[in-house]
Amino acid sequence: MTGAGKDVVVGLDTADDAGVVRLADDIAVVTTADFITPPFDDPRGFGAIAAANALSDVWAMGGEPIAAINLCALPREVPTEIAREILAGAADKVREAGAATVGGHTVVGPELLFGLAVTGRVHPGRVWRNGGLRPGDALVLTKPLGCGLYVTAARAGRLAASEVQRISETMMQLNAVAKRTLERFAPSAATDVTGFGLAGHALGMARASGVRVRLDLASLPLHPEALRLAEEGSTCRGERENRACLAGEVRVASGVEGALAHSIPFDPQTSGGLLVGLDARAAAEAVRALRTAGVESACVVGRAEASATPEVLLDRSEGAGWPPHGS
Repeated sequence: MTGAGKDVVVGLDTADDAGVVRLADDIAVVTTADFITPPFDDPRGFGAIAAANALSDVWAMGGEPIAAINLCALPREVPTEIAREILAGAADKVREAGAATVGGHTVVGPELLFGLAVTGRVHPGRVWRNGGLRPGDALVLTKPLGCGLYVTAARAGRLAASEVQRISETMMQLNAVAKRTLERFAPSAATDVTGFGLAGHALGMARASGVRVRLDLASLPLHPEALRLAEEGSTCRGERENRACLAGEVRVASGVEGALAHSIPFDPQTSGGLLVGLDARAAAEAVRALRTAGVESACVVGRAEASATPEVLLDRSEGAGWPPHGS
């Protein structure tokens, strides 16, 4: 057990996605909170994306959400109807997740923020943690990358309305189906990919597991315009801060250049996919199962390796020596 109390299953030690507290031998509570700023000019979509983002933390721990509380900071000038649309979008997603919205709290603030505090349940023996990767494990990612680039481009007026709609729909997608599919394959470790980008969250898994994570840049699932936007310099402060913060622990392999190595892995995601470690022998079957279930972008993106120093290595395999991608 970790944390201060004897019934804390997951606490502060490993920087996991949520806390877990045992209630009985066969049930534990998962608890988390998350909130974001509006990614696009769509109040109902904002509420839905913020809810999907917060709910994801429970699935990343192997749990199922049961209740949510709205967390809202509203500038005084925000009209009441806008606030209602945000709450309605969130409520739709909470219902879709099979949970209930049971309250909330609102404060007046200088910036619009919205999210949820979410309570979930999980069996204490089936908790997913970000530590637990074993050398040889494959890493499976369930959503494409690049939404931070899209948000930056949209705010600058450089993204077509159709692309804004496409990325919004992906960000609204719940990770419920991915979690329920992957639990059949006994994941060794799991997290979801959000503000620290793929490289940052992979590094969290590497640190907690005591391994190197080698990511295959050639295998990363990308939103259609992500690489173009990265090559055009559509970066945000979050990407730059991620890259600076992770320097020294995230390395780019010799001879690997370009935005695919130096931008995409650091791009902050909102409501991104699950990143899950699996026995390499089960990876291809797991990816097929995910795609059959409708998680169309799922693929193997790397592997865990023995290392004296936990780190992430950004490499480009060109298909050699990697686990199968499930195609």
